[in-house]
Amino acid sequence: MRREEIFERDEWRCVYCAEQYPAAALTIDHVQPQVRGGDSSGGNVVTACAACNLRKGHRRLADFLLDEPVSLANFRAHARHVWRRHQRALDEAIAAGARRRASGRGHGDVPSR
Repeated sequence: MRREEIFERDEWRCVYCAEQYPAAALTIDHVQPQVRGGDSSGGNVVTACAACNLRKGHRRLADFLLDEPVSLANFRAHARHVWRRHQRALDEAIAAGARRRASGRGHGDVPSR
């Protein structure tokens, strides 16, 4: 899909903040990053405003969404075209991250022996 097609599909709306923007303020974000095997198919890309994409940075999507509950709710409401396998992987990663946080361990912490 071309950028404009993705923006139109997502109604010119950032899936993280839920605001609508002109094309010049929008970027494409990969749900599964290309460096981790993700592709540029319609089920793996979403519209993000420049500010949200910058805030997300190079973090894994699950880590970003765990840190920003409003963005998580917006993603669930607006990222309707994401492949189900990516949604399941995201749900699993968010659940695992929530369990780590509840047990007092951070994102990359390893339990002591």
